[in-house]
Amino acid sequence: MTEQKKRRPYSSTLRQEQAQATRQKIATAARELMISKGYADTTMAEVAREAGVAVQTLYTSSPGGKPALAKLVYDITLAGDAQPLPQSDRPEVQAIIDEPDPARKLALYAAMATAILRRVKPVHRVLRAAAAASPTDAGLQDLLADIERERLTGSRGPAEHLHGLGALRPDLPPARAAEQIYVLTSTENFEKLTEVCGWSEAEYEEWLASILAAALLGPLHPEQAGEQ
Repeated sequence: MTEQKKRRPYSSTLRQEQAQATRQKIATAARELMISKGYADTTMAEVAREAGVAVQTLYTSSPGGKPALAKLVYDITLAGDAQPLPQSDRPEVQAIIDEPDPARKLALYAAMATAILRRVKPVHRVLRAAAAASPTDAGLQDLLADIERERLTGSRGPAEHLHGLGALRPDLPPARAAEQIYVLTSTENFEKLTEVCGWSEAEYEEWLASILAAALLGPLHPEQAGEQ
């Protein structure tokens, strides 16, 4: 019995690692197919074949059919891996929390946001195009709505963090600050500036950091004081 108890944590960890690896394979295969063929022309059977898993495994990993599979692709692309680790617990976010200077916090946030946007841009574009072509596809429309709701919810974290430090402008409620962060970090803005306007990603990151600081921070912070 003692020997069995010793083995259980190892077995549990191994199962978790295997599940993560399977989710990663599925997401990678689905992402490549959806980007190359489009959302509508990508079938669950094709994804299963490319990932080297049974179709039933695909439905187990993403219950809800193809919209759920697309959400799995988006979530893993956003995070950068299949680890079941909340975004708030990741090292990049911890570095932002640990940074004492509010302007520098926003510079680190802009760097993180730029890296995320680089990853999710092709996936988000495919899903937007599919939704525009199939306005009656409720699952796809709900997926995009869920993504936007989650983005807005995620924007409340940095807004509340700055508010807790007393770093927000005195006239700016945290909810309104979150809405500004949500809009400024949209995939569409990233696409327009880097593709239509021809900005480099470094230029976008610098712009995002500066406009977030100008929009959110109180006038006593060095970033804004130096501009006066």
